[in-house]
Amino acid sequence: MWGEILMVNREKIEEAVRLLLEGIGEDTEREGLRETPGRVARMYEELFAGMEAGAGEHLSKTFAVDSNEMVVEKDITFYSTCEHHMMPFFGKVHIAYIPDGRVVGLSKLARTVEVFAGRLQIQERMTAQIADAVMESLNPRGVIVMAEAEHMCMTMRGVKKPGSRTITVAARGEFERDEKLKDRFLMLVK
Repeated sequence: MWGEILMVNREKIEEAVRLLLEGIGEDTEREGLRETPGRVARMYEELFAGMEAGAGEHLSKTFAVDSNEMVVEKDITFYSTCEHHMMPFFGKVHIAYIPDGRVVGLSKLARTVEVFAGRLQIQERMTAQIADAVMESLNPRGVIVMAEAEHMCMTMRGVKKPGSRTITVAARGEFERDEKLKDRFLMLVK
């Protein structure tokens, strides 16, 4: 269930944080750092709650519709962690799908984003996972997902280019085949 906290091995995380602090020359017994290992372990439980969650449970409750018009949910805020540097990346996800007789509650699309963002990730994979989950669970005529994100591993370290954004798109079904449909989506989310 999404609301549950991931059961991580707190002891291992706490020890790793202590070693990291020592490695950068800190005193782990200093007042401000004594409780840091425990705080970091609890934070990781929250940040990586998507590790054991599945999107299927959120997308399983659907409703019948007579329409096959595009459904768009845009500006879904997400926070994730890059698996390469274990630094945050964050931004917005936009999802559109063309139902084939069934729709899902809009909050369920946001929950699906949370599931995949709550893992060590790369943006390209996360975008594709969201699209695939919607296709598999809703069986729509098509789905398209766009993610726009700022990556802290690029903005506060390395090339240090704050404000730069990475955009990824994953299209399935009719969105993959129909350029006019894809263009309509892009116009709606801009």
